[in-house]
Amino acid sequence: MMEYGYCSLFPVTIEQHVGNALMFSKVASLILFFRLDFRLGLLYLILCIVFIVTCRPPVFLGPEHTMYLSSKTMEEIVCCARSGTWLVEFFANWAPECQSFAPVFANLSLQYNCPGLHFGKIDVGRYAEMAQRFGISTSPLRSHLPALVLFRDGREIQRRPQVDRRGKVCPWTLSEENIIREFDLNEIYAESKQKGKMKQAGKEMEGKGSCGSEKNKDL
Repeated sequence: MMEYGYCSLFPVTIEQHVGNALMFSKVASLILFFRLDFRLGLLYLILCIVFIVTCRPPVFLGPEHTMYLSSKTMEEIVCCARSGTWLVEFFANWAPECQSFAPVFANLSLQYNCPGLHFGKIDVGRYAEMAQRFGISTSPLRSHLPALVLFRDGREIQRRPQVDRRGKVCPWTLSEENIIREFDLNEIYAESKQKGKMKQAGKEMEGKGSCGSEKNKDL
């Protein structure tokens, strides 16, 4: 069996470099404070915890055509036998990769959302049971997030990134171009639009038929 090592799902940005540098400087400062005086180290640790708890991570507020799911709506809508096609992102607000990916997924939802193709997101930080059900690890050391899963009529068809039997992430770049290609979004979109037109035509024919029958009754 092929074994995959760790892979980065996103190109490292300047902001991520700065964030990593600040994180390591905090850890180094904590160690120095503890070596200098245990009380100072403890005080610095408490201040760091308070900062992490009180400062919320940045949230994407741009336009999107996405349904935010809970465990209940995931079961009732996405996992329904006649739900159509859903591309669902499993994410967590605390993960920097998910924050970086939010504009990409939002842009895809604006481009490809149609009556037969829907986009959804579920926060596995709040609904950990759904992550467990679909075999998605929420550990920061596993790099499973964000995870994209394509559902069709309640069945999982495809997911990225893939994970091997040992729980290691298979190398794959989570970019807009790769998502469109790997999930065949252009084909699914065209197919969904065609089905929508056929349904609309069928409704119009039914409407004309009902009008004709009413006229015959009047006569």
